[in-house]
Amino acid sequence: MKAVRDAVPIDAVVSEYLQLRNAGGGNLKGLCPFHDEKSPSFQVSPSKGLFHCFGCQEGGDTITFVMKIDHLSFSEAVERLAGQAGITLRYEEGGYNPTHQRGERIRLVEAHKIAAEWYAEQLATSPEADTGRIFLADRGFDQAAAVHFGVGYSPQGWDHLTRFLRGKGFSDKELILSGLSQEGRRGPIDRFRGRLMWPIRDIGGDVVGFGARKLYEADTGPKYLNTPETAIYKKSQVLYGIDLAKKDIAKASRAVVVEGYTDVMACHLAGVTTAIATCGTAFGGDHIKILRRLLMDNGSARVIFTFDGDAAGQKAALRAFEDDQKFAAETYIAIAPDGMDPCDLRLAKGDEAVADLAEPRTPLFEFALRQIVRRYDLDTPAGRAAALDEAAPIVARIKNSGAQHEVAVQLAGMLGILDTQFVVKRVAQLARWARERGGKGPAPDHRQRGGGGGPQQYATAQAAPRGPALNLRNPVFATERELLKLALQRPELVSPAFDAYGVDEFTAPPYAAVRQAILDAGGAEYGTQDPQEYLIRVREAAPDDTVRAMVTELAVEAIMLHRGVKEVDETYAGAQLVTVRRRAVERRISDVASRLTRLSTHGDPSELAAVQNELWVLQQYDQALREHGAAAL
Repeated sequence: MKAVRDAVPIDAVVSEYLQLRNAGGGNLKGLCPFHDEKSPSFQVSPSKGLFHCFGCQEGGDTITFVMKIDHLSFSEAVERLAGQAGITLRYEEGGYNPTHQRGERIRLVEAHKIAAEWYAEQLATSPEADTGRIFLADRGFDQAAAVHFGVGYSPQGWDHLTRFLRGKGFSDKELILSGLSQEGRRGPIDRFRGRLMWPIRDIGGDVVGFGARKLYEADTGPKYLNTPETAIYKKSQVLYGIDLAKKDIAKASRAVVVEGYTDVMACHLAGVTTAIATCGTAFGGDHIKILRRLLMDNGSARVIFTFDGDAAGQKAALRAFEDDQKFAAETYIAIAPDGMDPCDLRLAKGDEAVADLAEPRTPLFEFALRQIVRRYDLDTPAGRAAALDEAAPIVARIKNSGAQHEVAVQLAGMLGILDTQFVVKRVAQLARWARERGGKGPAPDHRQRGGGGGPQQYATAQAAPRGPALNLRNPVFATERELLKLALQRPELVSPAFDAYGVDEFTAPPYAAVRQAILDAGGAEYGTQDPQEYLIRVREAAPDDTVRAMVTELAVEAIMLHRGVKEVDETYAGAQLVTVRRRAVERRISDVASRLTRLSTHGDPSELAAVQNELWVLQQYDQALREHGAAAL
């Protein structure tokens, strides 16, 4: 397992799913993929091979991340990472790489990968696929474009792909589960036949499904046929082209949402490489989550929707606006002249026209409001009042109070209502009523913006409690936390002194459990020999997920330097060692002094003398620590 972890850097794996930025101290941060948040509290430590979210407390190593993000078993995650690194796995039982030991998801993804390659080969070489090649050429796509996007062709026969995949060792059950085949009267047959095939990839680049466009009049099926919902394909959670667009979306802080596969192709070939599309479903909340992780909720980010100018396109735009407030990014709508989609626009007016279309001009909220307002007769007081009744609740859903006020002013102008303040007050009243009704409208966002996660966020997080609450304003807990972070992150600075510390010197139960895990893993001194393997061993030594999460958190969290301290060095580490030890000694002195008081009244003289001696030794040790610091340890 260590070879797999070492071969695939955790930041490279996590970057396939979200944008990471510098968090200081060698760490990276981004929006957590495991829960909704406004400011990035998800941190990655490349040097330690660990991640941790200070918001929801999820954490672990590279394998854990892949397991959680793609819902894989441990063996499936290891197999996927090993495949990426080109590492050959050998199993203890059953021989080398046995097919029956492969996880279901791995098998389904592998079947789709092979199918995509087979479809692409059919398009490139099969005489029957000439219809598909002509279809693409008529829309301005040559063979190179087809190869770039992996476009393929499914033959018209009943079971060509099914028989091919059987020959590759896939069972009938796997073919049905994958959605590549379906039950026929005499066994499985191909689901897609006589169609142009677009492979749909997840954000990690794995083919998880297909979009199939019919080519023949004899085909009585729908114009577009998509893979059914499977264990690896959820249409509400995939975006076509995201694998190609994700890096440019993160780099440019911009995404262009189009309506079809050919529109994505046209945009990318025209230089708009941030284009993506939904797969047979409306743009919704799960799609927004994908984009938010790439855009990092940057307020200057832009999301541009390109919809057809017809009624269906306008309806799609209004649906998108319903989720508008889930973005921190500004949202816009772009409608091409004459209602053309990007593919048609490229054919008619060239690449420059497509690039120009993707420039943000009309804010989505403005478009949505205009579509509502235009249905009313604004020349009459009754018409203006009715339009305000429908439009005002939409403006009231805007969370940002400043933006809400500004849009309310614009709405007054659209409606021709001279009393602007009347509209502003009406919108504010609706927003307040919605809040008072308990969430039927957006409540103000009280979550902290800016910055990364930190210990205070952990201390106050209530969504997923992971153990006893820790008040980090308590200086005792704060110092114990810092010493444990040093023991995990910089063991060379606290070893070998730290390994002599007892578990009972850590007063917070979670910290005592971490101290025990370090002890069970061989101590901090082991960390000076192999830091990454040391962290793996400490996490494995943790008795449960709660302690394991705490180990990960402490191994990733930045070390909090005190005022006036410029770097983490032996002096700083020594100060933490001394502080924790002195507090432990002081607690012991208090206990012994209390015992001495009890013995003074009616205790055994010999026992009394022993306790007096112990108290003296402790007091002398405390004085030495106070005067000489770490040298007295």
